[in-house]
Amino acid sequence: MTTTEKLYESLNFIRQLELKVAQVYPSDKIKSPVHLSIGQEFVSVGVCEALKQSDFVAATYRGHAAYLAKGGSPEKLIAEMFGKETGCAQGRGGSMHLIESSVNVIGTSAVVGTGIPIATGYALSQKMKNTDNIVVCFLGDGATEEGCFYESLNFAGLHNLPILFVVENNSFAIHEPIEKRWAQPDLSRRVDGFAVEVKQYKNGDVTELYDIASSMVEHIRAGKGPMLLEVDCYRWYQHVGPEKDFNQAYRNQSIAQRWIDNDPLVALADKLSKEVKQKLDIDAHQRVEKAFEFAEQSQFPSASELFNYVYK
Repeated sequence: MTTTEKLYESLNFIRQLELKVAQVYPSDKIKSPVHLSIGQEFVSVGVCEALKQSDFVAATYRGHAAYLAKGGSPEKLIAEMFGKETGCAQGRGGSMHLIESSVNVIGTSAVVGTGIPIATGYALSQKMKNTDNIVVCFLGDGATEEGCFYESLNFAGLHNLPILFVVENNSFAIHEPIEKRWAQPDLSRRVDGFAVEVKQYKNGDVTELYDIASSMVEHIRAGKGPMLLEVDCYRWYQHVGPEKDFNQAYRNQSIAQRWIDNDPLVALADKLSKEVKQKLDIDAHQRVEKAFEFAEQSQFPSASELFNYVYK
């Protein structure tokens, strides 16, 4: 399978799975809030395709794409959303708390920015163990306003850690646009001084993003220091939930339409033969249906397990 085919396979599957989540969500079968990555899932796909299986990934509460792109089980993901015992967190975490140690998905968190210092700690552990693994830490533009972001950048630069910080800049922290939050709109200038090289990507082409990420991963793996990649993107759906929210007057439909008209998934599809695309589309549909069937057929945790894993 070519790189383009792999990227399409991953991106298309994630898109179809999240569209199914949006369709099922109003039925109340999904027991947790969902933060859909539809429209910006290309970021996780382009970056994760550049990684080895032994590399680590930490993500945000909008983390379905990163979890799946790194190889997380779709069956366990949907079962977790359904609150079933077969979920990746045994039904205890829901959509915002995903983990899959078998493929080195460190985990996701509902609290903004909390994955950043944890990912930095994982990078320190890999350096101390003298491995050639790297850690990718996905974060939103809102998380760059947390103190731990700057502390972690400084620590990573100081200790030359094998970590790639990936800022998914969709221009909104919930409903607050970036121009109301950033006095300095250039993130590279805001983080200058931490010995972390910054690259910015604005075009939304997943194949170009993959090439950039591959180069950065190679740089970090060679021991040349941590890096930060800021990627402009756009979520098509509301901050949390399965609906569109352009009637709430906090974002401009015309801007969204530019991203929709230049959908990275469509651009990838145009590079494939009709036969290859059709096969990958059928495979994606079957895998999505299988994941939801697995969740439907799984059992809820027993009431006797209610206090398991509770500290006090």
